[in-house]
Amino acid sequence: MTRTMIGVIGGSGLYQMDGLQDAKWQNVETPWGAPSDQILTGMLDGTPFAFLPRHGRGHVHSPSTVPYRANIDALKRLGVTDVISVSACGSFRHEMAPGDFVIVDQYIDRTFAREKSFFGAGCVAHVSVAQPTCPRLSSACGAAARAVGITVHDGGTYLAMEGPQFSSLAESRVYREVWGCDVIGMTGMPEAKLAREAELDYACVAMITDYDSWHPEHGEVDVTQIIATLTGNADKGRDMLRGLPALLDKTRAPCPHGCDRALEFAVLTAPDARDPALVARLDAVAGRVLNGGAG
Repeated sequence: MTRTMIGVIGGSGLYQMDGLQDAKWQNVETPWGAPSDQILTGMLDGTPFAFLPRHGRGHVHSPSTVPYRANIDALKRLGVTDVISVSACGSFRHEMAPGDFVIVDQYIDRTFAREKSFFGAGCVAHVSVAQPTCPRLSSACGAAARAVGITVHDGGTYLAMEGPQFSSLAESRVYREVWGCDVIGMTGMPEAKLAREAELDYACVAMITDYDSWHPEHGEVDVTQIIATLTGNADKGRDMLRGLPALLDKTRAPCPHGCDRALEFAVLTAPDARDPALVARLDAVAGRVLNGGAG
């Protein structure tokens, strides 16, 4: 069995948690470049914990320039087993109000300016993202949020847009009324796809900050309003995260949904045809199958 290690990717306010012991910021080098920032590691209620500011401290990365591959590789390299994405999102549903949390279970990916896979020419792999988040980890996040009084919605489709601009009214209406999306954000993809390629359990907690631009009583998105709501959501997010170690076993059995075995039959390139340079870059992400003979 593997020792559980929680990894959180989110806004910089989330790491200021009481109870994080032996906290230190670490540099982690990856073959995909530098991650968004140093990674804060420590022990939370006896469970190893890592926090990575997605946009970097001071918010230096736009959604399009976040080094998603380096971020996921760095967490896997540290020994993280369970990744929780905590991200600000707009809502397309009246009942999903600002201040609520949505446990995302599906995505529609509308991003176009980002590298979306660790694999490519010289080592081809196809993983399934039919169920892009881990039900086990998602359930734990929902339970931890409810335990501290947060209004939680189980399940929701996340529209991942490129940004950095917010939606036009026409786009917002299409996403809501035609495509049936529930929340909208700019960072959910390709993060979830890369986590699956890295065989990491992944859950996404969408913290609602606004109603996007479709809502007739709220008008266009106001950044000052988002920041105000986000500050309150950060407090809730920290409360939720503090409750997670008690809900996750200290020693982690294989994921019942197969998230940690996503590459088992995914690599199609024959061993003697694989690019050694790319295989070397995949040491943390896919070493289990590439070096162990599976795939």
